[in-house]
This record gives sequence, structure tokens and C-alpha cells, in this order.
Amino acid sequence: MKKFTWGHGVVIALLAFMAFILSMLFLFTNGQKNSEMVTDNYYEEELKYQDVIDAKKRADDLEEKPVYSQDKSGIKITFPNDYDNSNTTVKFVLNRTDDQNLDIKKSVQLDANKSFLIPAQVLKMGNYTLRLNWTKDKIDYRMDYDVIWK
Repeated sequence: MKKFTWGHGVVIALLAFMAFILSMLFLFTNGQKNSEMVTDNYYEEELKYQDVIDAKKRADDLEEKPVYSQDKSGIKITFPNDYDNSNTTVKFVLNRTDDQNLDIKKSVQLDANKSFLIPAQVLKMGNYTLRLNWTKDKIDYRMDYDVIWK
């Protein structure tokens, strides 16, 4: 039997390093199969992001803001009483953080109580980001909420 020399140690270290790199290559790529970009037009939307910042700032400056609540019937968004259906357009986007196929995007009208409901039937358990956009008197507003639907 031969003695173990430093040359044997170098070869074993190189083989171990190659095995480590290959295992990371195969294990890491298999774990990332479900990762998706939030939007397909990322660069175009990034250029328009100053409008989003301005809309969020205007919404933060409001004295009365829309509030959301959730119960077993769904997610209810309620606007302050001074909002008028005739000059207010409301859009919402529910982005699912882990699956783009579960995203919900809709334009809605407020009911008599100045609110609208996202029904529980269209929601799956998990984390969502609720992006609420509305236009009142040709001025855009936006608020974002983190929603955990159980």
C-alpha cells in the first residue's frame, strides 16, 4: 500500500471541489423552476415609476384613506364617504408572490357604501400584494397593502 502524500491531498481536494460545484449547479437550478419576473415589461415600467411614486405620495397625504378588511366572504376595500362614483375610477391588482397565474387584475365601480368586495372564491391561500389605484378628478392615487389570505 502506498503512502498518502500531499499530491494525493491536492487531487482529493480538487475532486471534492468539483463535486461541490456540480451539486450546487444541479440542486440550485432545480429549486428555482417556479421563479418568475413580476412583470414582462420591466424596463418600460421602471421608466414610468416616478408616476407611481407621485401617486403614492398623494395617497399618503390624504386625510382619509381607503381601508381594507378581510373576512370569510373576501377582501373588502372601503373608501371614505366623500368619494363620488361619478368621478372616481378604481383599479386593483392582487399580485401573488409565488405564482403569476393566481394574479387578479380588475377595474371596479364602488357600491352605495363606497366599497367593493374581492370574493373569497377567487383567492387561494397565500401571500398577496394588493395594489390599489384610483383616479379622482383626473388625479392618480395609489396604495399598496400586504395581504395574507388564509
